[in-house]
Amino acid sequence: MAHVAIVGGGPAGLSAGLFASKNGLDTVLFDTDGTWIHKAHLFNYLGVGSVGGSEFIATARQQVDDFGADRHQGEEVTGVEAAGDGFAVTTEEGEYEADYLVLATGANRDLAESLGCEFDDDDTVSVNLSTETSVEGAYATGAMARAEEWQAVISAGDGAAAALDILSNEKGEHYHDFDVPDTAASVFGGLVDDGE
Repeated sequence: MAHVAIVGGGPAGLSAGLFASKNGLDTVLFDTDGTWIHKAHLFNYLGVGSVGGSEFIATARQQVDDFGADRHQGEEVTGVEAAGDGFAVTTEEGEYEADYLVLATGANRDLAESLGCEFDDDDTVSVNLSTETSVEGAYATGAMARAEEWQAVISAGDGAAAALDILSNEKGEHYHDFDVPDTAASVFGGLVDDGE
């Protein structure tokens, strides 16, 4: 059983996967490669000068993998439901259980609807500031919860907000993911770019 199950491998899903797995939560992520980012070239992503969407997503996937998320490339989620104190995620390969669920499927809101999440008048999934839905422990990110604001930085921020809220719940206090140079050096050693 995982702490966190994430459905979707775009900027929101990978961001949630990165923060959750980086901070010690067992994370399973389902990525069918349906993200719109492949059509993009990023000039407006903070901290990135210019990168193609496919190259960006390849780097993001590698980061998530490096921090230990169990990423299932090409495994489509066919259903989600509340189960006990968590969630059951069904795919053609089998069933997975998790304490928390992050839905990051772009504008496809079918799984949120089948889970029983409340919707707003504009047919978006109703969420709080941490992207939690009306179903406790289930989060909806990016275009699922936004009528028009579909943008990679916003989506990645939504995924991070979901993961940090889950981490705060798990640790029993507000959790902050803030690395310093010493942390980076201890994790990555000589691979750290020191700016020289």
